Amino acid sequence: MPYLRETRHDPPAALLALQDRPLRRMKYYPDGAEGWLVTGYAESRRILSDPRFVTGERFVRSPTELPHFFVSSSEHVPPGFFFFTDPPDHTRLRRKITGALTLKRMKDLGPRITDIVDDSIAALRDAGSGADLMREFGLPVPSLVICEMLGVPYADRDRFQRTSNDIFDQVLPVERRSEAAAELFAYVRELVPAKRTDPGADMLSALAADDDLTDDEAAGIGMILLLGGHETTANMFGLGTLALLEHPDQLARLRAEPELMEGAVEELLRYLTVAHAGMMRIVKEDAEIDGRLLRAGEYITVAPHAANRDPARFDRPNEFDVGRDAQGHIAFGHGVHQCVGQQLARVEMRIGFARLLAAFPGLRLAVPPEEIPLRTGMFIYGVDSLPVAW
Repeated sequence: MPYLRETRHDPPAALLALQDRPLRRMKYYPDGAEGWLVTGYAESRRILSDPRFVTGERFVRSPTELPHFFVSSSEHVPPGFFFFTDPPDHTRLRRKITGALTLKRMKDLGPRITDIVDDSIAALRDAGSGADLMREFGLPVPSLVICEMLGVPYADRDRFQRTSNDIFDQVLPVERRSEAAAELFAYVRELVPAKRTDPGADMLSALAADDDLTDDEAAGIGMILLLGGHETTANMFGLGTLALLEHPDQLARLRAEPELMEGAVEELLRYLTVAHAGMMRIVKEDAEIDGRLLRAGEYITVAPHAANRDPARFDRPNEFDVGRDAQGHIAFGHGVHQCVGQQLARVEMRIGFARLLAAFPGLRLAVPPEEIPLRTGMFIYGVDSLPVAW
């Protein structure tokens, strides 16, 4: 699957060039196995929601080598890591947290998220007339939110942010990424017994008290929430702000029509699709898609950033339009594995972008756009830093 981006916000041109045939054969690497690449929107949604295409880690194959979460084992993932499990086990594990992540509950968190955002904005102001938006805003906001929800000490943020970054860095040797994954799991695993002894009003305490879960399973679920709860939203804040600043007409419209913010967040999610490394599946039983026979045992990679630019689904797909109805995009995936924390991310972004733009009407880049370091080698795309001024 092509990874090289020619522009900051667009998928690789070589990937978009494959959209004339949305389902095609693909030779995987690093071991040369063959499978299928999916670039079409309709085909992606169909495959991601069809139970004949599964994601159990003992089956799935990635175009890039995945880290091992236990260095001394052939297992890729720890117990409870439901991202790589299939129903019914996936259903059992995911159900433990879905009630705590509903849209209503996330909206109820709005005042607290607003306080966290405003505190970060105050830190930006204290920096003077400019700062690194990622360090002072993009990363602190979702990190503190997920720490409070999960019950992880915010004082440990340097530890879990560093290991999370290493896990997602495809440039690092797989051995280091595996070590980082094991370190992060061990960190969360250490918290579980303490939560049972001295529980709080947080999600990890609830998981630790659940008699249906082992401590390893509780830690695995907690690890998913900690990883996904700050990495993706942080990169959306950074890359999303960059996209707005590089599209001044859209930024001006959003400032003039703040009621567009909810839709603008969906358009940012569609247009940027930061989870760009591919969604992996394996064919569990023979299936026909658009006249092509996918045989049991074959591997599939869905390219969500290409599917979200499919001209058969979105008019002018390569244009950024804050007034667009982008509902239905697959930036959070689709089907039973759709991101469990998507509503939290949406609420954080709606509040975060709205408060940021209101607080800094003169917000601008402090360096030329081409000097901003991009996370091209990461599973989650974004910017490493975003120097801004006001």
